[in-house]
Amino acid sequence: MAKEKTVYVCSNCGQDSPKWVGKCPSCGMWNTYVEEVVRKEVVNKRPVSGIATAKAKPVTLHEIVADDEPRIDLHDAELNRVLGGGLVQGSLVLIGGEPGIGKSTLVLQTVLRIPEKRILYVSGEESTRQLKLRADRLTNTSSDCLIVCETSLEQIYVHVKNIRPDIVIIDSIQTISTETLESSPGSIAQVRECSASILRFAKETHTAVILIGHINKEGSIAGPKVLEHIVDTVLQFEGDQHYMYRILRSIKNRFGSTAELGIYEMRQDGLRQVSNPSELLLSQDHEGMSGIAIASAIEGVRPFLIETQALVSSAVYGNPQRSATGFDIRRMNMLLAVLEKRVGFKLAQKDVFLNIAGGLKVNDPAIDLAVISAILSSNMDTAVEPEVCMAGEIGLSGEIRPVNRIEQRIGEAEKLGFKRFILPKYNMQGLNTKKIKMELIPVRKVEEAFRALFG
Repeated sequence: MAKEKTVYVCSNCGQDSPKWVGKCPSCGMWNTYVEEVVRKEVVNKRPVSGIATAKAKPVTLHEIVADDEPRIDLHDAELNRVLGGGLVQGSLVLIGGEPGIGKSTLVLQTVLRIPEKRILYVSGEESTRQLKLRADRLTNTSSDCLIVCETSLEQIYVHVKNIRPDIVIIDSIQTISTETLESSPGSIAQVRECSASILRFAKETHTAVILIGHINKEGSIAGPKVLEHIVDTVLQFEGDQHYMYRILRSIKNRFGSTAELGIYEMRQDGLRQVSNPSELLLSQDHEGMSGIAIASAIEGVRPFLIETQALVSSAVYGNPQRSATGFDIRRMNMLLAVLEKRVGFKLAQKDVFLNIAGGLKVNDPAIDLAVISAILSSNMDTAVEPEVCMAGEIGLSGEIRPVNRIEQRIGEAEKLGFKRFILPKYNMQGLNTKKIKMELIPVRKVEEAFRALFG
């Protein structure tokens, strides 16, 4: 009988300590240490992955053959692009997101479209009947996917040995536990040990593994951060449950770029790929309405047009309210200070509400010009012309700073029928204006942009 050992682990960063401490010395958080009972086998410990491999020997760089990794086509253009061209064999991919956002739906409908591969779907949260009901709602289903409901890591390896699949799906990693630890499933020790064991299995057998993970109340993947360090790729599936659009972001990718972005539309029969998000994110009936400006944004490497909505009204209560949905509230406060200090608009005693239409969260600083234009349009109750699109970053001195990939932004606006484009003056350098049919309005300061918009 092995002796039990108790350690205290920080639930925020994973730092362990033999005794409880109030403040974590690693991350500085207070009251984050939880007790974990750990028991390790001292003799005859078998490898958790159930696979005995020869010990590796050191080799020189010249002896290593660097062939291109063959990728598995997932028959999903958005997911393939975010992964860097497909799923790499022997890779460990983690998909995280809020409950009910569509993580399991995305993975299940993807694996059902790959009839040429042998796939094992391990469900620790749902029964086989629940998965059957979900699969019946999805289109283009296949019966080649094998499904098993299991939470024991050792039993999962038994199924893997018997089936020898090309792809293994584990939904979710927080429900899996190993017999070598006595702590409960979902604890930091279990998640860390199971993930490390699955990583060894993926590399030794050259099998692609997709993990589905929960997120905590702060929005990061529960685990804690150590789970993201173990895996090869981390994908974040995000969006608002009250809207139909979902965004798949790449946070970490050892086999591709982290600048890629995938957009989906949630439907009754599953998730549909959105190849041209600009047409869906723009409403066509805002002519004559104040407080609306169209921005040309870039998320990842994809340009698309978004509708920025603002409402400015007199503060009914003592303190004016500041609210932003889909945009950083601190950046909005900075832009309001620029409007008041540099341009002279008095907004200190007014409520300001900002919304990015479609439920998206945009971090591109190039939409600053559209944000202040929408705020000023609502304040003056004067509509921005519907055929005007803009892009520009606002500096603290009121200047309009240049933005990247201006040709792509202009091309997207031109494709959707916009006639005029307001851009930073510096971006005109090196820009081939002969290919551009729409009118370009270069501006250097915020006042020049307002004169071009409102006369």
